[in-house]
Order: sequence, then C-alpha cells, then structure tokens
Amino acid sequence: MNAAPLSAPLDVPSRPAPGLPEVLARLDRLTDWERRPRGGMRVGLAPMHDLLARLGAPQRRLRVVHVGGTKGKGSVSALIEAGLLRAGLRVGRYASPHVESVTERVCLGGATVAEAVLARALARTLDAHEAARRDESAGGDATWFDVLTATALLIFGEAGLDWAVIEVGLGGRLDSTNAVDGEVAVITNIGLEHTEILGHTRAAIAAEKAGILKPGAALVTTLPPEDEAGAVAAERAAALGCPVLRPVLPPGASIAEENAALAGLVLDHLGRDHPGRDHPGVRDRRGAPVSAALLDGATRAAACLPGRLERRTIRRAEGPVPVVLDGAHVPFNLAAVLRDLVRADDLPGPCIALVAMAGDKDAAGFLAVLARHAARLVCTEMPERRGHGAETLQALAAVAGAEAEAVALPGAALARAADLAAARGGWLLVTGSLHLVGALRGATQAEAYGRGRSPWPEP
Repeated sequence: MNAAPLSAPLDVPSRPAPGLPEVLARLDRLTDWERRPRGGMRVGLAPMHDLLARLGAPQRRLRVVHVGGTKGKGSVSALIEAGLLRAGLRVGRYASPHVESVTERVCLGGATVAEAVLARALARTLDAHEAARRDESAGGDATWFDVLTATALLIFGEAGLDWAVIEVGLGGRLDSTNAVDGEVAVITNIGLEHTEILGHTRAAIAAEKAGILKPGAALVTTLPPEDEAGAVAAERAAALGCPVLRPVLPPGASIAEENAALAGLVLDHLGRDHPGRDHPGVRDRRGAPVSAALLDGATRAAACLPGRLERRTIRRAEGPVPVVLDGAHVPFNLAAVLRDLVRADDLPGPCIALVAMAGDKDAAGFLAVLARHAARLVCTEMPERRGHGAETLQALAAVAGAEAEAVALPGAALARAADLAAARGGWLLVTGSLHLVGALRGATQAEAYGRGRSPWPEP
C-alpha cells in the first residue's frame, strides 16, 4: 500500500484551520447520550450512512477488526492494535469513552491523534452534518457519537492504514461503528448492561452485539455454544457462514489473560491464508504471518489503557498510598477485577473504595459485590453527568452491609478515601465510572509504587 504519513493533514478549505476547542464547542451542541439518561435514546445507522457518503465513504478503504462485548473490548482492541504495530503495520484504533482527553478516542500508529488533525476532520464532519440538516436528510439527525465516529473513519480512511481496530460504543447492531464491514468480529463477553436499550436477557443483548458480524467474517468470542448468549451468537454466525473461534482458557483465568487470549486468537486468524478470501494472510514487514507470538510481555504492557486496572499512587503524610483505577461499572466485571486484585501480593492492608455510578447502572448489585471486599466505601458523584447521588449510593451500600459515607464532591471524596487508606495501612480502589477515573486521575501519580506498573509478567 502506498500510504500517506499517518500525520498527513486532511484536505480542508483555505479558511484558517479551527482549533480543537472551537470545533468541540460545535460538537457539544449535538445530543450526547454519554451525558444524558438513555431511556429515550435513538439508535439507528441512517445518520451514519448519510454522513459517511457526504465524506466520500472513507470506511470502504479500511480493513477492520470490529470489537464488541460488555466488558474488555477496549483492552482487547488495544492488544490487537499493539500486536499489529509490533508487526510493523500501519494501524488506527477507535475507542470510547475517553478518560482525560477526547483525542484518546482516535489513535494513529499507537499514539493519540494530533489535536490539529482531529480538529480539521471534525470540522469537515460537522460541516457535512449541517449540510444534511439543510437538506433535511438523515445525517441531520446525527448525534455527538455519530459525528465523532464518522470523524475517526474519515481520519483513518485518509491515513493509508493497513488495519483499523474499531471498538463498539454501545450494543452493536445499531451502534454508530456498525457502518464498517469487519473482517473479524470480536464479542468479548455478555453481561446485563444498558438493558433499557439492548434487552433484559443475555440472549437479547447477544443478538444486538452479534449484529456486528458480517457475512464470511470470523467471530472470536469467549462465549461457549451452550451458554444462552453464546448460542445466539453461534446461530447468527452459522446463518452468515462465519467460523467461530474460541480461546482455550485455564480455569480462573485473569482478566488480562482472557483479553490476551482473545487478541492472540484474532492475530492468529489474520495471519492464516483462507482459501476463497480476497486477501492472503496478513504478513509482517519481513513477510512472516502475524500471530499471537507478537504479544510478548513488552507489547502487552504497551497496550495497557488508563483506568483499566491501572496502578497509581497518592501521597499522604503516612507515606504513599497505592491506588488502583478501574472503570468497572457492572457487577460481573467488578467481581472479576476484585478477584484479580485479591491475588496481588503487593496491595497491603484493607481496601478503601471510592465509587460513583451513572444513573442507568445496577448500583445495588455493584455495591453488593464491592461490600464483600472493601473495608469502607466513600460514595461520591459526578455533578455534570447523569448519575446516582452520593447519599443514594451510601444508602444502597448500607443495605448491602457496607460501612460507607457520602462525600458529594469528587476531589474531596478522593482526599477522604486516601486519608482512610493511609490511616488503616491499606490501598484505594477508584471505580464505578470511567468518568470518575478521568476526573481524579490527575490527582494521583504514576511514580514510586505505580511507575510502569502493568499486569503482565516479564517474558
């Protein structure tokens, strides 16, 4: 492929290039379902198809691995990206939500997109949206996430990529990202989340998430065929003529091990020649097939994302307090996070948990899991986000048998939780919301205890 540099500027009109804050102000006028109650959420692909057609259908120039599932899809996407980068390929990754900066959502060559590149592309997409509104076509109904997704595909389409790894936002079948045709679809797992939109059973949710699977693509999943969700996914795969690939996992596999197994299976599949397919197996720059062997310890460590079992520290007079930042917000994922943390031999003393949760999450179920592991909970809230109040969370925690208190302001809550951890010789878990993690991450340090920490052993 004769590819342009990943940082090559997009074609834009001759007017002065807008700055990113200016363009984000335009974007923020659109409906943002990440900040609003989702009970009345509109889903559908017509606005995406219209926007992308107005932008020259950039998604048609991409070879895509499409990653969905309830939990782990961000980490699996990052691992696939890291493996393909290790092979010397040109890779883009689209993810959501971000932790600290919107630029985190679009990665080129393993780095977050330059603000100038994002601003130019986003301005073009917003211009397309405004043109669609004038024309009264479907693109005029595009949401905040639609526009940002179309912007990422525009950047990728003009960057000359070998591969794009696209993480699903919500669900799958009607998610904005499903405007792409993935050659591999990953469904990491299925849990009860966003039930007001996706359905109230794991089978119903699986039907939505399996909607990313395209005819002839491969499905990579941990879901066994006898599972109710796995059966739905397998049925769709059979109907579309798609092979189903499942990793072999040891009993009690950690989150990190499960994610790496899924990513490795994707790389193994991409590296094989498949008779009758348009493309031969993917090769690295030396001509060798890509495979799971690319995911050595260093590559996996490079793929660690902020806010996912991330180790940090916070200073107190008694000494540094170990901090784990993890945006888990559904009970089954929190249980897995806590299971892995209990195994760690370098988290001394009791766990103090700082938690905030969006209003559409199963707070009672989440806090019931947390109450079994944390010595004390500090409940807080995100004033600019749709969420449970701190006192509501405290009351639910009390019902679950937890010792808890409410501190509404996140910064004050972090200080209180850190003081409790320091006084008890323990450690601090910040969880329940990636938005909470993003708001507080800057108040912790990646030094001393937390420097270079990853869940991956050295090879």
